[in-house]
Amino acid sequence: MSHTLSPALRRELADRVRYYNELGIYDFYRRAPAVQESVGNPAAAGIGSWLALSTAASSTELHSEAREEMAARKSAVVAPVADESSLEAHAPKPEYAVTDPVAALKIIREDLGECTRCKLHKQGRKQIVFGVGNPCADLMFVGEGPGADEDAQGEPFVGRAGQLLNNMIKAMGLRREDVYIANVVKCRPPGNRTPEPDECDTCSPFLMRQIAAIKPKVVVALGATAAKNLLAMNLSLGELRGRFYDFKPAGVRSNDAAWPGARLAVTYHPAFLLRDPRQKGEAWKDLQMVMKYLGLKAQKPDA
Repeated sequence: MSHTLSPALRRELADRVRYYNELGIYDFYRRAPAVQESVGNPAAAGIGSWLALSTAASSTELHSEAREEMAARKSAVVAPVADESSLEAHAPKPEYAVTDPVAALKIIREDLGECTRCKLHKQGRKQIVFGVGNPCADLMFVGEGPGADEDAQGEPFVGRAGQLLNNMIKAMGLRREDVYIANVVKCRPPGNRTPEPDECDTCSPFLMRQIAAIKPKVVVALGATAAKNLLAMNLSLGELRGRFYDFKPAGVRSNDAAWPGARLAVTYHPAFLLRDPRQKGEAWKDLQMVMKYLGLKAQKPDA
């Protein structure tokens, strides 16, 4: 007689698998139980076979199914996920079917739609600010979220901070049209406040998909919010600056096996530099590190 997982247990497994997917972990390995455990303690064998993915191990159904799977597939290495069709994290993203980044970004934007996934859509946003720039860019800048000017125009970094970012890009020997610019959240937080964790968690998967579609060589995180969300590190900006991080978008898989991921650098947000111009020199050091990696000719930064 075949056994199936209960809906509640399947949901718990789906939540746990999705959590690991967002950390960039896709493969789960079966923990082989000791012989004496499988004979003397069937429950222990059942729990071990699922690598503690379930917090409802008391379910007799889970124990029976896990033991049955272990007996039938002793040679398996990757643990099967129950009812994969029910797990959004395992569903191929629609843009995986195309190789053109322009088409991929269009698909992601259409998937985002007139988003109502978090509370920001009810807090005064005029429109979604998706991203702008070269879909094939080697360099991508990621900020925090749209401000009033961005919300009005539908384009990231068009206000005073955007003008400073343009100068920073120009000082690197590039044009705004050469790079791609996006934010962690696509809707303006009221009063330009810092996006809250639940808002970032809801919106950042779309940013990760954008990065995977563009496949830049370098991503520059502008400010602490962008850095912490991209790197999943709760460190200060000072601790995160001054080095490169190996980065590949969490929760998605690139459809280009030749893309090894990006290098990620952290610097100050242009809005912060407007408030404290003394830090422009430090930001310039960060950009020079990026320029050296990309082989760009250093230029004197515009004041």
